Amino acid sequence: MARNKVTVIGAGNVGATTAQRIAEAGLADVVLVDIVEGLPQGKALDLAEAAPVVGHDARIVGTNDYAATAGSDIVVVTSGLARQPGMSRDDLLAKNAGIVRAVVEQAVRHSPDCILIIVTNPLDAMCHVAMQASGFPRERVLGMAGVLDSARFRTFIAQELGVSVEDTHAFVLGGHGDTMVPLPRYSTVAGIPITELLSPERVAALSQRTANGGAEVVALLKTGSAFYAPAASTFEMVDAILRDRKRILPCAILLQGEFRTTGLFVGVPAVLGSGGLERVLEVNLTDEEQASFDRSAAAVRELVGKLGD
Repeated sequence: MARNKVTVIGAGNVGATTAQRIAEAGLADVVLVDIVEGLPQGKALDLAEAAPVVGHDARIVGTNDYAATAGSDIVVVTSGLARQPGMSRDDLLAKNAGIVRAVVEQAVRHSPDCILIIVTNPLDAMCHVAMQASGFPRERVLGMAGVLDSARFRTFIAQELGVSVEDTHAFVLGGHGDTMVPLPRYSTVAGIPITELLSPERVAALSQRTANGGAEVVALLKTGSAFYAPAASTFEMVDAILRDRKRILPCAILLQGEFRTTGLFVGVPAVLGSGGLERVLEVNLTDEEQASFDRSAAAVRELVGKLGD
């Protein structure tokens, strides 16, 4: 049986760590692509040399040439400039739009049936760029943001309550950025809504910390942005698709009327299986939650509008 094949575009911290997780799980052979000569080759060789110790037989190759990516089941796009302190996600917009457009066009030429997972920021707008560049249906263009945002929320809830992250489930909707919408009502510890376990002030504080989760890491690192949690979150999506697990994961999806929104990529709960997006899970929102969601969607619409400038 042929192994699955995943291409990871961008051999920086997020890309290389994603490649490591996929290979070490024995989930797929991995092709690491980057524009910098030697960088993907060196990281791929280093990862391959870890295989005997870790105990997997996945092949990992690094290349500057998209021909090696042919026939990929999934293409993960992490390439682009990372945020520096004081930089907003929007500052990255024009620069990264050009990069994402170019890499997606090359990747889909060699893997016309692949599923695209976009990780590059500003995430929601980059999904639009990828969709235009690929011409793919919405089922095959997914943005990785909600898994990461929910993981951050789960981390903060578990730390606050002194309980296992395994029993903590969190729900975050909306654009990936300061306007994201954590939903405490649907966030639970062993099935108990956190609104029953924490004061409204603590819930608000944890929600705010979640929205600023990326910036908090950037401020601490000073010369880069988060990569362990983004890579783990990307891996979870790859795993759900390749193993056809029907996982319900929050992803940036092109909405077609769901959550009263049309024509925008916004984070919503999605069922992921072998075809990519299988369906969007629509939940009832209170008027206040819907208003927050609409604000988040409006922020995404504004970014997408700037793409056309």
